[in-house]
Amino acid sequence: IEPPPPLSPKSLQCLGRYSALFLGVACGAKRYNYLKPRAEEERRIAAEEKKKQDELKLIEQGLVY
Repeated sequence: IEPPPPLSPKSLQCLGRYSALFLGVACGAKRYNYLKPRAEEERRIAAEEKKKQDELKLIEQGLVY
């Protein structure tokens, strides 16, 4: 039984690069899914605060009875 031919350095480099690329994409997707709900909540709170501030401005200007 003959041993398989050794892998060339070029194929090992290619494997390493694609492995790192896949890991980066996977970690990025995981982080995006982690941060997305938090960002939506922050936007919702900011919109509510802006609405309250706009109402206060209108009351101060005397436009709302």
